[in-house]
Amino acid sequence: MAFSRYISMFTSDDLNLVQKVFDQLCQERRLALKDKEQRDQLAREVMEAFEDGFTEESELWQALSKRRRAKA
Repeated sequence: MAFSRYISMFTSDDLNLVQKVFDQLCQERRLALKDKEQRDQLAREVMEAFEDGFTEESELWQALSKRRRAKA
């Protein structure tokens, strides 16, 4: 899912942050480009968390990271 569709709603810094966290989470979850449905779902989750106020890189990643959930 391309975050460019949100360009009119968020700053480029916001989109860069969201993209960075998305990429980290894809790597953590081992989602390949071919895993389109899973990547789209993850992109929606990242945007929802960002819109819910997780606007710092570390807190956004922690909110969605499986490693974080495993520790809880």
